[in-house]
Amino acid sequence: MDSCKIAVIGATGAVGQVFLKIAEERNFPISELRLCASERSLGKKLKFNGEEIPVELYDENLIQDVDFAFISANGDISREVAPMAAANGTVAIDDSSAFRMEETVPLVVPEVNASDLLSHRGIVSIPNCSTTPLVMTIKPLMSHLKVKRIIADTFQSVTGTGTAALQEMQEQSNLILKDQPVVPSTYPHQIAFNVLPHIEPFQENGYTREEMKMVNETRKILHDDSLMVSATCVRVPVAVSHSESIHIEFDRPITPDQVREILSSEPGIKVVDDPFADVYPMPIDAAGMDEVLVGRIRKDVSHPNGIVLWVVCDNLRKGAALNAIQIAEEMMENNIVHHEYWR
Repeated sequence: MDSCKIAVIGATGAVGQVFLKIAEERNFPISELRLCASERSLGKKLKFNGEEIPVELYDENLIQDVDFAFISANGDISREVAPMAAANGTVAIDDSSAFRMEETVPLVVPEVNASDLLSHRGIVSIPNCSTTPLVMTIKPLMSHLKVKRIIADTFQSVTGTGTAALQEMQEQSNLILKDQPVVPSTYPHQIAFNVLPHIEPFQENGYTREEMKMVNETRKILHDDSLMVSATCVRVPVAVSHSESIHIEFDRPITPDQVREILSSEPGIKVVDDPFADVYPMPIDAAGMDEVLVGRIRKDVSHPNGIVLWVVCDNLRKGAALNAIQIAEEMMENNIVHHEYWR
């Protein structure tokens, strides 16, 4: 398959905008592009490859007329559009959590489990933007040792919530610097100059929904339901890029040098690790980059078989838009797009 028709659902949002930018950068072979958003965006035009394309509303006819529907909106829209796409022979690549844990829906990071795409039935999910860098780091190491336990603490940027959260952080920062009071709106508390150990609603077990996403999605992507995973997800006043402190327990010892060697050869990963020269991954460095940055690689002094990593990833690119485009590229290369394949 040399080219494709696509619809971007949520084209005016943060991920939609990054999607269009990456598609231009990668020369993604689009023969026809339809841009969809809510009614309040009707009349807008978005630029793509020098052309102004009007924003429109999606309907079944539009969805039926494209090869891929890239969905980056809310879960309700995903639950409406994705089944509609699959029923009409269009592949839905969905950024929401709506279908991630459905048994018949592949949950895919192409560098990790591209082969799962072979079993798709018209809907493919991409994982949470905090899960992607975790599994990309863990998977290569699993090829050498058995991973027994993972503890991940995340420090997630406000664009993980959306453009409104970014604007709120900026406005709050300006007010605080002028000694003026702030009134939280997007978050339950002030986000500027603060951190919130609270991303998505709390569950009965004391974890948040975001934290349980990381647990369940990691197990599904790595095909290991017995893998012990625990996460604490924190919102931080950073514009773009999620950071993660990852503690990994293996079945036997491994040295930091061995970990560096393994990860350095992996596509999509860049080792940035010279702490004595103040070189380590930071959100400002990862923003705008496709690679997952890995550094602070060291032995865990609390466990003989433990390794600790610091990982940073642009949540809008590899955490969302880039991953979706890579899935489409993989499907086109393997000729598994059209409905004749999955029916």
